Amino acid sequence: MTTAVFPGSFDPPTYGHLNVIERASRLFDSIDVVVSVNPDKQYLFSDSERVEMLRELTKSYRNVSVHKCGTLIVDYCSKTGAKVLLRGIRGANDFSYEFDLSLINRSLNSHIETLFVPTEQRYFLIRSSSIKELAKFGGDISGMVPEIVADAIRRKYGA
Repeated sequence: MTTAVFPGSFDPPTYGHLNVIERASRLFDSIDVVVSVNPDKQYLFSDSERVEMLRELTKSYRNVSVHKCGTLIVDYCSKTGAKVLLRGIRGANDFSYEFDLSLINRSLNSHIETLFVPTEQRYFLIRSSSIKELAKFGGDISGMVPEIVADAIRRKYGA
């Protein structure tokens, strides 16, 4: 059984994230979507809120489960026996960053392979930071995130 791990901050979960999850769910026996917990980072949503949104958004996939992790992702993989890390790529800048990160992860655990999954073209411009900025000023984010996420963002910003 091959388990792939798709880690990220998912602050907020976007259609781009869901595109990677949906496509990966057809390729692997199981997918662990892993919400990063970093106490040094400022998130719009708590780790529990991000986990809950992702659980709701992925409930139709029988082979997808959502977890949170406050350690190195390679340690999570070692603990769970996963051998594949999935990284979503939107463009060249993402690839450069993710490639460097994959080399670090490989040096920490040579048994874990990183696979880069480009999002579909229609999601290339969707960035969590842009979504939050747009929502903060009352912009329309409906084409970037599912409705439950858009509603949660509007509640955060009092809109």
